[in-house]
Amino acid sequence: MASGVEAPSFSLRADRVGELALPASWPFALTREWAWGGSTGEGVRVCVIDSGVESGHPDVGEIGSSVTVTADEEGYANVVDDAAGDVFGHGTACAGIVRSLAPGCEIDSVRVLGPANRGSGSLLLAGLEWAVARGHEVINMSLSTAKPELLDAMRRLTDGAYFRRATIVASAHNLAVESYPWRFSSVVSVGSHEESDPMRFYYNPDPPVEFYGRGLDVEVAWKGGGRLRSSGNSLATAHLAGICALIRAKHPELAPFELKSVLRLTSSNATIEAG
Repeated sequence: MASGVEAPSFSLRADRVGELALPASWPFALTREWAWGGSTGEGVRVCVIDSGVESGHPDVGEIGSSVTVTADEEGYANVVDDAAGDVFGHGTACAGIVRSLAPGCEIDSVRVLGPANRGSGSLLLAGLEWAVARGHEVINMSLSTAKPELLDAMRRLTDGAYFRRATIVASAHNLAVESYPWRFSSVVSVGSHEESDPMRFYYNPDPPVEFYGRGLDVEVAWKGGGRLRSSGNSLATAHLAGICALIRAKHPELAPFELKSVLRLTSSNATIEAG
């Protein structure tokens, strides 16, 4: 550009090129050992947006913050401290899976579902906004909304999370239903496979489901300190969230799109490594 001509907004000036030095280099061959070998997830905060999490469950351990989203008389959402824990069991199941894969991570809980494991889309939006604002590196969303009127607001939130370096791992609906946010490209979308290895996951070259994780006939933690066997894309999502926590802990410099690339290159159908 000629001297004296004003550069467009968001342009990179020549005198700032040196500021773009990347904090780390990529390996010649990207392996699972490079991606998460030796990682426990320590230093990563994982937020489980669900039915709550039972802190102290043998498969979960103590968790960090626990909040719930409620609606006031005028319908406005409020995020308040939550002493109820898990009111259904689903959130504890997801948290237990994350903990089993990334034992060193911190798990926070945002309860947006009630005792029937159902909730309001507006409360879901408020819960996600809270998780993003507090800087969680990984957000597990084993739930979705099918309400079209919430589509734009949900997209704005997930895009905002992406640019704040938060990786949202979102469950595909268990039914052939068009719901969100798993259909957004800014999230890691997950369906389930029936194999038993928790570290086996597959990249799907034909989205919107991008990855398949373990999700059928899984023994999971449940409320009341118990366990049960369950199936669903929710559980597969928690497996991928745990793996994301391992990667992010070892490579905190990775942006969400880079983390997704690591998942793709270390998936079980893209690597010859065991497991």
